[in-house]
Amino acid sequence: MFLPLHDRNPIKHVDFPYVTYGLIGVTTLVFLFQSILPPAQFDDLVVAFGMIPVVVSNQVTGPAPWLPDQLTLLTYAFLHADWMHLLFNMLFLWVFGDNIEDALGHVRFLVFYLLCAALAGLAHMAFDYGGFGPLIGASGAVAGVMGAYLVLYPHARVYVLFRLVIPIPLPVPAFWMLGAWIGTQLFYVLVGSDDGVSWWAHLGGIAAGALLVVPMRRRGIALFGGR
Repeated sequence: MFLPLHDRNPIKHVDFPYVTYGLIGVTTLVFLFQSILPPAQFDDLVVAFGMIPVVVSNQVTGPAPWLPDQLTLLTYAFLHADWMHLLFNMLFLWVFGDNIEDALGHVRFLVFYLLCAALAGLAHMAFDYGGFGPLIGASGAVAGVMGAYLVLYPHARVYVLFRLVIPIPLPVPAFWMLGAWIGTQLFYVLVGSDDGVSWWAHLGGIAAGALLVVPMRRRGIALFGGR
């Protein structure tokens, strides 16, 4: 329903969001590499670097003995199933990531992003403990960025593509757009969905981001500001 296009929330503490754009660039390059692989090798890569609950929890031996099993709690966030999966995640990171990098600083933002990815993966594992399917995608980490944005800048205006009859750009407060997104995740968790999307990873990521940004933000960055 709501596709974010950009926000009206300038950065103030960094000259350029190097980490945000670096994450977008690296993740895109990884998918470009994935996309040139034959289907069998594409699948092998996903199995090796995706987060498999029974592997991370040491219930079974991992498919890649040379890769520490718990490291896949990070590597899974740089893999994607297809172009739409990648583009949606990177669009959300592009819209919201620069302000969170601005609020945390470059190094802490990178640590924050990776922690959100790991905690989102653990949330997925907690509700799919015996799962053999690999979790991939930056959705959990990006959800953490969105959770942080909701805590720091709930009143910032976000231009979203809203469709009634035809798509139109519409400025709305961030808490409306992000609140609707969270509500969607909760809905699918409650009704139970078998579409292959890890709704628990999304919820785990957004909770992790909302909590982590409080101690990790710069001094002087107020909570619930962004008017």
